[in-house]
Parts: sequence; structure tokens; C-alpha cells
Amino acid sequence: MIKNLSLNDFPALSKGIVWGAVENCFTPDYKVDEALVSNISIIPTVGDRYAVMQLEDGRWELAGGTLEPEEHHMDALVREVKEELGAELLSYTLFGCFACHSSAKEPYRPHIPHPHFVRLVGYGEVELVGDPLNPPDGEQVAVVEVVGIDEAVKRFRAIGRSDIAELYWMAHRIRNGLL
Repeated sequence: MIKNLSLNDFPALSKGIVWGAVENCFTPDYKVDEALVSNISIIPTVGDRYAVMQLEDGRWELAGGTLEPEEHHMDALVREVKEELGAELLSYTLFGCFACHSSAKEPYRPHIPHPHFVRLVGYGEVELVGDPLNPPDGEQVAVVEVVGIDEAVKRFRAIGRSDIAELYWMAHRIRNGLL
């Protein structure tokens, strides 16, 4: 847990967020309960800069994704970083999670915990080694760029994704010892 973190400094993350049938709340208080992990996300860093990805439909999105059956969350992260960023994962620091509740009758995928689950969030160093793999069943990434923190935050805010912008800003502040 980050001692100096006040979610009041992150208004989009300090209140519940609704993604379709899923209501969730970000918390820096986490203990990894493997049975509840459904997704893992990363704020990818390249030195003192940040990798951002844009999907074919033009949206900037957070890297990461859903675990496959029997997949450990760190193995999922390694896979997602390759698929979405064309990168190798060098390090990862977990700094929170989204505690989620789904009102859907069925889970998103049969192997995913339901109706309560968590989406892990952290930051980590990546090395861009090629193009995104873009598997047919995954998000189709059109662009991966490395930018400064201000530009990353600006891009997510411009498309109304203050939640992702605040995750990047939070990761930046943690990495630089400001939280």
C-alpha cells in the first residue's frame, strides 16, 4: 500500500466506474487472491517515458487484458505485452486493483470469476522489440508510441478516459517517489 496516496487527488478513480454490466472501484489496498483475478493491466515505461497504444478504431487504450484458462496473472501480462505492444516485459510493480462486481448473468468468459473479481493494475519497464502481434481474438493495435507523461495523460483525457489518464499519472508519481 502506498502511504501518501489520497484518492482525492485522482477524482476519476476516487468514485465508482461503470463499464457496461461491471461496476468497479479502484483501490490501492490489494492483496492478490489468485482465485479472484480476471485481468491485469500495465502502465508501460520505456526509461523515463511511457508507451501508449492506439487501437485501429482510433481509441487510446490501457495495455493488458483477460487471463486465459489456468493462466497465472504474470504469465498473462507477459503475453498481453507481446500481443499489444510488441514488447518484452522487464519488470512490474503492482500498485492497485479495480474491485469489480458484474450484474451480468454469465461471466465475460466461462473461466473468469463471477460476479466478484479483480483487475490488477501496475507499472513496469518494457522493451519494444517488434510490432504488436494482434491475435484475431484480441484488440487490434494500430500504433504504439513512447511519449512523456504529459502527452500520455493528454491523449487519454482527450478521449474522455480520465480513469486511464489518472492511472498513468499515479504510476508516474509512484515511480518518482512523489507518493
